[in-house]
Amino acid sequence: MLQRMGYDVVGTSDSAEALKAFAEKPDGFDLVITDQTMPGMTGVLLAEKLRAMRPDIPIILCTGYSETVSPEEAESKDIQAFIMKPLSKIEAAETIRRVLDSNPAR
Repeated sequence: MLQRMGYDVVGTSDSAEALKAFAEKPDGFDLVITDQTMPGMTGVLLAEKLRAMRPDIPIILCTGYSETVSPEEAESKDIQAFIMKPLSKIEAAETIRRVLDSNPAR
C-alpha cells in the first residue's frame, strides 16, 4: 500500500531485522512505522532503540490491541502517531503526511 502511494519502503516482519536495517543506515529513513506486537520486542521498545541511534526519527506506532499500549504511553515515548488497525489507505496516508510535515528536520 505504501509503495503504491509513492513511498520507498523497507519492510520487515521481525523487530531485530528492523533494528539491524535501521542501524546500517539510520539517515536513510525519513519515518518508521512499527507494529506494537512483533517477534523479539514490542514496537515501543523498538522505538526507544531507534531513538537511541537517531533521536529525531519520526515514529508511527500501529496496534490492533488497545490494551497492549495506550495513546498516552506512545506519546510519553515521543511517538508521533498512534493508530489502530485495521487502518484505511486514507488514514495511513493522512497520518504519514501529518507526521512527515510536522518534522522540520526532514
